[in-house]
Amino acid sequence: MVEAVQDAGVVVTGAGGGIGAALARRFAAAGARVVVNDLDARKAEAVADEIGGTAVPGDASTIVAAARDALGGTVDVYCANAGVAFEDGDLDGPLDEKTWATSWDVNLMAHVRAAHALLPGWLERGNGRFVSTVSAAGLLTMIGAPSYSVTKHGAYAFAEWLSLTYRHRGIKVHAICPQGVRTDMLAATGSAGDLVLQPTAIEPAAVADALFQGIEEDRFLILPHPEVAGFYQGRAGEPDRWLATMNHIQQKWEAAR
Repeated sequence: MVEAVQDAGVVVTGAGGGIGAALARRFAAAGARVVVNDLDARKAEAVADEIGGTAVPGDASTIVAAARDALGGTVDVYCANAGVAFEDGDLDGPLDEKTWATSWDVNLMAHVRAAHALLPGWLERGNGRFVSTVSAAGLLTMIGAPSYSVTKHGAYAFAEWLSLTYRHRGIKVHAICPQGVRTDMLAATGSAGDLVLQPTAIEPAAVADALFQGIEEDRFLILPHPEVAGFYQGRAGEPDRWLATMNHIQQKWEAAR
């Protein structure tokens, strides 16, 4: 597995902290040349200095060309990790169009734009690796966060489409779907996150470890919380029962607010 990433040119978006920083550290420790991207230039530079990488701050949707230049012309691995989440759990009041537009742009379209920029070169040489940080919300859902849940479903669907469309042409795709991870984003989920995610939250480094195990085993779906597989099977096999269970959690959350 180390051979798969040693000296590889790796880009990690949203890597100023949390899961992204953990991924950047893990790739650097494995011998990769890492571009650290974040909207916050100071955070990107701090992580890059720590790991001996290169900071390319800015909007994750627009940095492929700059990252390619920083890596000497070739991106081997692209980690589409940047994401946003909002507490927008009520649709019976005013609709926040900006929240939905931002979620759509960051959580999904940034992945589409990156893949569109990378695929011509990857297909020409017959290899490339796209890592999508999705979330268990992309397989299941998350109470109190409709824009996050819907756009993460989209991110997972896009990763699936990339894999089924291009795997025979050398493109590797991994979709990481953790539940709670101890990051600033988890802290920002408020009471819903406290109820659903905090009890089983893991450290960002555990997510990076799960990805590397998945790379070694050549797996598409990466589940840092293995129990998500059972939840996903239950959702598919008995959707009404699963929805009833989730609605019970929703009611518990509403009663506690």
